[in-house]
Amino acid sequence: MKKLDKDRLLLGFAGPALALVTAFLLTMVVLAATGVDPIEPLRLMVENAGYEDVQVLIVNQAGTYYLAALAVAIGFRMNLFNIGVDGQYRLAAMLSAVVGAAVSLPGPLHILLIVIVAMLVGAFWAGIAGILKAKRGVSEVVSTIMLNAIATSLIAWLILPKNLGVQPQGSNDLTTGEIAKSGWFPAISLGDGLEIYGFTFIAFALGIVYWFVLGRTRFGFDLRATGASESAAQASGVDAKKMIITSMLISGAVAGLAGMPVLLGESHTYSLSFPVGVGFTGITIALLGRNHPVGIFFAAFLMAFIDKASASLDTAGYAKEIGTIMKGLIVIAVVVSYELVRRYGIRRQQQKVGEELAAGHAITTEKEVSA
Repeated sequence: MKKLDKDRLLLGFAGPALALVTAFLLTMVVLAATGVDPIEPLRLMVENAGYEDVQVLIVNQAGTYYLAALAVAIGFRMNLFNIGVDGQYRLAAMLSAVVGAAVSLPGPLHILLIVIVAMLVGAFWAGIAGILKAKRGVSEVVSTIMLNAIATSLIAWLILPKNLGVQPQGSNDLTTGEIAKSGWFPAISLGDGLEIYGFTFIAFALGIVYWFVLGRTRFGFDLRATGASESAAQASGVDAKKMIITSMLISGAVAGLAGMPVLLGESHTYSLSFPVGVGFTGITIALLGRNHPVGIFFAAFLMAFIDKASASLDTAGYAKEIGTIMKGLIVIAVVVSYELVRRYGIRRQQQKVGEELAAGHAITTEKEVSA
Protein backbone atom coordinates (compact mmCIF):
# COMPACT_ATOMS: atom_id res chain seq x y z
CA MET A 1 0.00 0.00 0.00
CA LYS A 2 2.84 2.36 0.89
CA LYS A 3 4.60 1.48 -2.34
CA LEU A 4 1.43 2.20 -4.29
CA ASP A 5 1.03 5.57 -2.59
CA LYS A 6 4.67 6.36 -3.35
CA ASP A 7 4.18 5.53 -7.01
CA ARG A 8 1.07 7.73 -7.18
CA LEU A 9 2.97 10.60 -5.56
CA LEU A 10 5.85 10.27 -8.00
CA LEU A 11 3.51 10.09 -10.99
CA GLY A 12 1.56 13.08 -9.69
CA PHE A 13 4.78 15.09 -9.42
CA ALA A 14 6.18 13.84 -12.73
CA GLY A 15 3.45 15.45 -14.85
CA PRO A 16 3.93 19.07 -13.72
CA ALA A 17 7.73 18.69 -13.55
CA LEU A 18 7.94 17.30 -17.08
CA ALA A 19 5.57 20.01 -18.35
CA LEU A 20 7.62 22.84 -16.83
CA VAL A 21 10.98 21.50 -18.01
CA THR A 22 9.60 20.94 -21.50
CA ALA A 23 7.99 24.39 -21.64
CA PHE A 24 11.19 26.19 -20.61
CA LEU A 25 13.29 24.16 -23.04
CA LEU A 26 10.86 24.90 -25.86
CA THR A 27 10.92 28.59 -24.94
CA MET A 28 14.70 28.60 -25.25
CA VAL A 29 14.45 26.83 -28.63
CA VAL A 30 11.90 29.38 -29.90
CA LEU A 31 14.04 32.31 -28.73
CA ALA A 32 17.18 30.83 -30.29
CA ALA A 33 15.32 30.15 -33.57
CA THR A 34 14.32 33.83 -33.78
CA GLY A 35 17.87 35.02 -33.15
CA VAL A 36 17.32 36.02 -29.53
CA ASP A 37 19.61 35.01 -26.69
CA PRO A 38 17.71 32.10 -25.07
CA ILE A 39 19.25 32.60 -21.61
CA GLU A 40 19.39 36.35 -21.02
CA PRO A 41 15.59 37.04 -20.97
CA LEU A 42 15.06 34.26 -18.44
CA ARG A 43 17.92 35.60 -16.32
CA LEU A 44 16.40 39.09 -16.43
CA MET A 45 13.03 37.72 -15.34
CA VAL A 46 14.60 36.06 -12.31
CA GLU A 47 16.49 39.27 -11.57
CA ASN A 48 13.32 41.36 -11.84
CA ALA A 49 11.58 39.04 -9.39
CA GLY A 50 14.19 40.00 -6.81
CA TYR A 51 12.79 43.54 -6.49
CA GLU A 52 10.30 44.04 -3.67
CA ASP A 53 7.73 45.89 -5.77
CA VAL A 54 7.67 43.07 -8.33
CA GLN A 55 7.34 40.52 -5.54
CA VAL A 56 4.28 42.34 -4.21
CA LEU A 57 2.77 42.39 -7.70
CA ILE A 58 3.40 38.66 -8.01
CA VAL A 59 1.71 37.88 -4.69
CA ASN A 60 -1.31 40.03 -5.54
CA GLN A 61 -1.63 38.50 -9.00
CA ALA A 62 -1.26 35.00 -7.59
CA GLY A 63 -4.28 35.54 -5.33
CA THR A 64 -6.47 36.43 -8.30
CA TYR A 65 -5.16 33.51 -10.34
CA TYR A 66 -5.66 31.15 -7.40
CA LEU A 67 -9.37 31.95 -7.16
CA ALA A 68 -9.86 31.58 -10.92
CA ALA A 69 -8.05 28.23 -10.88
CA LEU A 70 -10.10 26.96 -7.94
CA ALA A 71 -13.26 27.79 -9.88
CA VAL A 72 -11.97 25.79 -12.85
CA ALA A 73 -10.79 22.93 -10.62
CA ILE A 74 -14.23 22.52 -9.04
CA GLY A 75 -15.64 21.92 -12.50
CA PHE A 76 -12.80 19.57 -13.41
CA ARG A 77 -13.42 17.42 -10.32
CA MET A 78 -16.97 17.01 -11.59
CA ASN A 79 -15.63 16.25 -15.08
CA LEU A 80 -17.00 19.60 -16.29
CA PHE A 81 -14.91 22.00 -18.38
CA ASN A 82 -15.96 25.45 -17.17
CA ILE A 83 -14.33 27.65 -19.80
CA GLY A 84 -16.67 30.48 -18.79
CA VAL A 85 -14.77 31.54 -15.67
CA ASP A 86 -13.48 34.66 -17.41
CA GLY A 87 -16.96 35.87 -18.31
CA GLN A 88 -18.33 34.95 -14.89
CA TYR A 89 -15.52 36.79 -13.15
CA ARG A 90 -15.80 39.99 -15.21
CA LEU A 91 -19.60 40.21 -15.07
CA ALA A 92 -19.52 39.59 -11.31
CA ALA A 93 -16.84 42.24 -10.80
CA MET A 94 -18.76 44.76 -12.88
CA LEU A 95 -22.16 44.34 -11.21
CA SER A 96 -20.72 44.08 -7.70
CA ALA A 97 -18.80 47.32 -8.39
CA VAL A 98 -22.08 48.99 -9.45
CA VAL A 99 -23.77 47.88 -6.22
CA GLY A 100 -20.73 48.80 -4.13
CA ALA A 101 -20.64 52.32 -5.55
CA ALA A 102 -24.39 52.83 -5.19
CA VAL A 103 -24.75 52.02 -1.48
CA SER A 104 -23.27 53.36 1.73
CA LEU A 105 -22.90 50.93 4.63
CA PRO A 106 -20.59 50.32 7.59
CA GLY A 107 -17.28 48.81 6.50
CA PRO A 108 -17.78 45.08 7.12
CA LEU A 109 -21.35 45.10 5.79
CA HIS A 110 -20.35 47.07 2.71
CA ILE A 111 -17.58 44.61 1.86
CA LEU A 112 -19.82 41.64 2.61
CA LEU A 113 -22.54 42.98 0.29
CA ILE A 114 -20.07 43.42 -2.58
CA VAL A 115 -18.69 39.91 -2.08
CA ILE A 116 -22.15 38.32 -1.91
CA VAL A 117 -23.28 40.12 -5.07
CA ALA A 118 -20.15 38.94 -6.88
CA MET A 119 -20.75 35.34 -5.82
CA LEU A 120 -24.42 35.44 -6.78
CA VAL A 121 -23.72 36.93 -10.21
CA GLY A 122 -20.95 34.42 -10.91
CA ALA A 123 -23.13 31.53 -9.75
CA PHE A 124 -26.07 32.73 -11.85
CA TRP A 125 -23.99 33.03 -15.01
CA ALA A 126 -22.39 29.61 -14.53
CA GLY A 127 -25.72 28.12 -13.50
CA ILE A 128 -27.12 28.82 -16.97
CA ALA A 129 -24.55 26.43 -18.44
CA GLY A 130 -25.22 23.94 -15.64
CA ILE A 131 -28.94 23.88 -16.30
CA LEU A 132 -28.40 23.53 -20.06
CA LYS A 133 -26.05 20.61 -19.39
CA ALA A 134 -28.32 18.84 -16.89
CA LYS A 135 -31.68 19.45 -18.57
CA ARG A 136 -30.82 19.50 -22.27
CA GLY A 137 -27.46 17.77 -22.51
CA VAL A 138 -25.77 20.87 -23.97
CA SER A 139 -21.98 20.67 -23.73
CA GLU A 140 -20.74 23.05 -21.04
CA VAL A 141 -17.75 23.82 -23.28
CA VAL A 142 -19.99 25.26 -25.98
CA SER A 143 -22.38 27.04 -23.63
CA THR A 144 -19.68 28.65 -21.48
CA ILE A 145 -17.79 29.90 -24.55
CA MET A 146 -21.00 31.50 -25.82
CA LEU A 147 -21.74 32.93 -22.37
CA ASN A 148 -18.26 34.50 -22.32
CA ALA A 149 -19.09 36.36 -25.52
CA ILE A 150 -22.50 37.39 -24.19
CA ALA A 151 -20.93 38.62 -20.93
CA THR A 152 -18.45 40.74 -22.86
CA SER A 153 -21.21 42.39 -24.89
CA LEU A 154 -23.45 42.78 -21.85
CA ILE A 155 -20.70 44.50 -19.86
CA ALA A 156 -19.95 46.83 -22.78
CA TRP A 157 -23.62 47.82 -22.88
CA LEU A 158 -24.15 48.15 -19.13
CA ILE A 159 -21.09 50.32 -18.61
CA LEU A 160 -22.32 52.98 -21.03
CA PRO A 161 -23.09 56.31 -19.28
CA LYS A 162 -26.75 56.10 -20.28
CA ASN A 163 -27.03 52.78 -18.39
CA LEU A 164 -24.91 51.97 -15.32
CA GLY A 165 -21.59 53.50 -16.29
CA VAL A 166 -19.88 56.79 -15.49
CA GLN A 167 -17.45 58.68 -17.71
CA PRO A 168 -14.95 60.68 -15.64
CA GLN A 169 -14.59 64.26 -16.78
CA GLY A 170 -11.75 64.69 -19.27
CA SER A 171 -11.33 60.94 -19.75
CA ASN A 172 -12.27 58.45 -22.44
CA ASP A 173 -12.53 55.66 -19.87
CA LEU A 174 -15.84 54.30 -18.62
CA THR A 175 -16.28 53.17 -15.02
CA THR A 176 -18.99 52.11 -12.61
CA GLY A 177 -18.18 54.87 -10.14
CA GLU A 178 -15.84 54.57 -7.18
CA ILE A 179 -16.70 52.43 -4.17
CA ALA A 180 -16.64 54.35 -0.88
CA LYS A 181 -13.74 53.63 1.48
CA SER A 182 -16.06 51.60 3.71
CA GLY A 183 -16.09 49.02 0.89
CA TRP A 184 -12.30 48.77 0.58
CA PHE A 185 -10.79 45.55 1.90
CA PRO A 186 -7.92 46.26 4.34
CA ALA A 187 -4.48 45.68 2.83
CA ILE A 188 -1.12 44.83 4.38
CA SER A 189 1.22 47.79 3.97
CA LEU A 190 4.92 47.09 3.42
CA GLY A 191 5.92 50.74 3.22
CA ASP A 192 6.92 52.85 0.20
CA GLY A 193 3.39 52.54 -1.13
CA LEU A 194 3.61 48.75 -1.44
CA GLU A 195 0.52 46.84 -0.32
CA ILE A 196 -0.55 43.23 -0.45
CA TYR A 197 -4.29 42.90 -1.07
CA GLY A 198 -6.02 41.64 2.05
CA PHE A 199 -8.35 39.54 -0.07
CA THR A 200 -5.33 37.59 -1.32
CA PHE A 201 -5.22 35.78 2.01
CA ILE A 202 -8.94 35.04 1.76
CA ALA A 203 -8.18 33.47 -1.61
CA PHE A 204 -5.53 31.16 -0.19
CA ALA A 205 -7.79 30.30 2.77
CA LEU A 206 -10.45 29.17 0.29
CA GLY A 207 -7.95 26.59 -0.89
CA ILE A 208 -8.21 24.94 2.53
CA VAL A 209 -12.00 25.04 2.29
CA TYR A 210 -11.80 23.50 -1.18
CA TRP A 211 -9.56 20.68 0.10
CA PHE A 212 -11.80 19.95 3.07
CA VAL A 213 -15.12 20.02 1.23
CA LEU A 214 -14.00 17.93 -1.73
CA GLY A 215 -11.80 15.55 0.19
CA ARG A 216 -13.43 15.19 3.60
CA THR A 217 -17.20 15.54 3.16
CA ARG A 218 -19.99 13.44 1.71
CA PHE A 219 -20.82 16.19 -0.75
CA GLY A 220 -17.25 16.19 -2.04
CA PHE A 221 -17.31 12.42 -2.42
CA ASP A 222 -20.60 12.56 -4.33
CA LEU A 223 -19.21 15.28 -6.58
CA ARG A 224 -16.05 13.34 -7.37
CA ALA A 225 -17.98 10.09 -7.79
CA THR A 226 -20.40 11.69 -10.24
CA GLY A 227 -17.49 13.13 -12.20
CA ALA A 228 -15.81 9.72 -12.35
CA SER A 229 -18.94 7.81 -13.40
CA GLU A 230 -22.35 9.41 -13.66
CA SER A 231 -24.14 6.07 -14.02
CA ALA A 232 -22.36 4.55 -11.02
CA ALA A 233 -23.20 7.62 -8.92
CA GLN A 234 -26.86 7.38 -9.88
CA ALA A 235 -26.87 3.70 -8.96
CA SER A 236 -25.63 4.63 -5.48
CA GLY A 237 -28.43 7.16 -5.01
CA VAL A 238 -26.73 10.38 -6.13
CA ASP A 239 -28.77 12.75 -8.28
CA ALA A 240 -26.27 13.33 -11.10
CA LYS A 241 -28.19 16.18 -12.70
CA LYS A 242 -28.47 18.00 -9.40
CA MET A 243 -24.73 17.56 -8.84
CA ILE A 244 -23.98 19.04 -12.27
CA ILE A 245 -26.01 22.16 -11.53
CA THR A 246 -24.66 22.45 -7.98
CA SER A 247 -21.03 22.13 -9.04
CA MET A 248 -21.47 24.76 -11.77
CA LEU A 249 -23.13 27.11 -9.28
CA ILE A 250 -20.24 26.70 -6.84
CA SER A 251 -17.67 27.05 -9.60
CA GLY A 252 -19.34 30.26 -10.77
CA ALA A 253 -19.55 31.64 -7.23
CA VAL A 254 -15.81 31.14 -6.74
CA ALA A 255 -15.18 32.64 -10.19
CA GLY A 256 -17.11 35.69 -9.06
CA LEU A 257 -14.64 36.12 -6.21
CA ALA A 258 -11.67 36.22 -8.59
CA GLY A 259 -12.20 39.92 -9.22
CA MET A 260 -12.38 40.86 -5.55
CA PRO A 261 -8.64 41.22 -4.82
CA VAL A 262 -8.29 43.93 -7.49
CA LEU A 263 -11.72 45.52 -7.03
CA LEU A 264 -11.57 45.79 -3.23
CA GLY A 265 -7.82 46.21 -2.93
CA GLU A 266 -6.76 48.57 -5.72
CA SER A 267 -9.14 49.81 -8.42
CA HIS A 268 -12.28 50.27 -6.25
CA THR A 269 -14.21 50.49 -9.51
CA TYR A 270 -14.79 48.47 -12.66
CA SER A 271 -13.48 50.15 -15.80
CA LEU A 272 -12.45 49.31 -19.34
CA SER A 273 -8.94 48.62 -18.05
CA PHE A 274 -10.05 45.91 -15.61
CA PRO A 275 -7.92 42.74 -16.11
CA VAL A 276 -9.17 40.27 -18.72
CA GLY A 277 -8.10 36.73 -19.55
CA VAL A 278 -7.85 35.72 -15.89
CA GLY A 279 -10.26 32.82 -16.35
CA PHE A 280 -8.26 31.33 -19.22
CA THR A 281 -5.05 31.53 -17.20
CA GLY A 282 -6.96 29.79 -14.40
CA ILE A 283 -7.54 26.82 -16.71
CA THR A 284 -3.77 26.48 -17.25
CA ILE A 285 -3.11 26.78 -13.52
CA ALA A 286 -5.73 24.17 -12.61
CA LEU A 287 -4.28 21.74 -15.15
CA LEU A 288 -0.72 22.35 -14.03
CA GLY A 289 -1.67 22.04 -10.36
CA ARG A 290 -3.59 18.79 -10.98
CA ASN A 291 -6.70 20.33 -9.34
CA HIS A 292 -5.00 20.08 -5.96
CA PRO A 293 -4.99 23.22 -3.78
CA VAL A 294 -1.25 22.97 -3.09
CA GLY A 295 -0.39 22.33 -6.72
CA ILE A 296 -2.66 25.20 -7.79
CA PHE A 297 -0.95 27.45 -5.23
CA PHE A 298 2.51 26.96 -6.75
CA ALA A 299 1.17 27.06 -10.31
CA ALA A 300 -0.57 30.39 -9.56
CA PHE A 301 2.69 31.87 -8.32
CA LEU A 302 4.53 30.56 -11.38
CA MET A 303 2.06 32.21 -13.76
CA ALA A 304 2.11 35.42 -11.72
CA PHE A 305 5.91 35.37 -11.83
CA ILE A 306 5.91 34.99 -15.62
CA ASP A 307 3.40 37.84 -15.97
CA LYS A 308 5.06 40.37 -13.71
CA ALA A 309 8.73 39.48 -14.19
CA SER A 310 8.43 39.66 -17.98
CA ALA A 311 6.59 43.00 -17.99
CA SER A 312 9.81 45.03 -18.09
CA LEU A 313 11.73 42.93 -20.62
CA ASP A 314 11.04 45.53 -23.31
CA THR A 315 13.20 48.06 -21.44
CA ALA A 316 16.14 45.68 -21.91
CA GLY A 317 15.48 45.28 -25.61
CA TYR A 318 13.49 42.05 -25.43
CA ALA A 319 9.82 41.54 -26.28
CA LYS A 320 7.68 41.24 -23.16
CA GLU A 321 5.55 38.77 -25.14
CA ILE A 322 8.17 36.18 -24.21
CA GLY A 323 6.09 35.62 -21.10
CA THR A 324 3.01 34.96 -23.21
CA ILE A 325 4.98 32.46 -25.30
CA MET A 326 6.08 30.66 -22.13
CA LYS A 327 2.51 30.44 -20.83
CA GLY A 328 1.27 29.08 -24.15
CA LEU A 329 4.02 26.48 -24.27
CA ILE A 330 3.18 25.43 -20.71
CA VAL A 331 -0.40 24.71 -21.81
CA ILE A 332 0.81 22.50 -24.66
CA ALA A 333 3.43 20.82 -22.48
CA VAL A 334 0.87 20.11 -19.74
CA VAL A 335 -1.45 18.29 -22.12
CA VAL A 336 1.33 16.22 -23.70
CA SER A 337 3.27 15.44 -20.52
CA TYR A 338 0.18 14.41 -18.54
CA GLU A 339 -0.84 12.03 -21.31
CA LEU A 340 2.65 10.50 -21.38
CA VAL A 341 2.68 10.12 -17.60
CA ARG A 342 -0.82 8.61 -17.68
CA ARG A 343 0.19 6.01 -20.24
CA TYR A 344 3.34 5.21 -18.29
CA GLY A 345 1.27 4.82 -15.12
CA ILE A 346 -1.06 2.35 -16.85
CA ARG A 347 1.89 0.30 -18.15
CA ARG A 348 3.51 0.41 -14.72
CA GLN A 349 0.29 -0.77 -13.06
CA GLN A 350 -0.08 -3.61 -15.56
CA GLN A 351 3.53 -4.60 -14.95
CA LYS A 352 2.97 -4.70 -11.18
CA VAL A 353 -0.15 -6.81 -11.56
CA GLY A 354 1.81 -9.27 -13.74
CA GLU A 355 4.63 -9.41 -11.18
CA GLU A 356 2.20 -10.05 -8.32
CA LEU A 357 0.41 -12.80 -10.27
CA ALA A 358 3.73 -14.41 -11.16
CA ALA A 359 4.87 -14.24 -7.54
CA GLY A 360 1.58 -15.78 -6.36
CA HIS A 361 1.85 -18.56 -8.91
CA ALA A 362 5.42 -19.31 -7.84
CA ILE A 363 4.38 -19.58 -4.18
CA THR A 364 1.49 -21.89 -5.08
CA THR A 365 3.77 -24.10 -7.16
CA GLU A 366 6.33 -24.26 -4.37
CA LYS A 367 3.68 -25.35 -1.89
CA GLU A 368 2.43 -28.07 -4.26
CA VAL A 369 5.95 -29.40 -4.74
CA SER A 370 6.56 -29.39 -0.99
CA ALA A 371 3.32 -31.30 -0.42
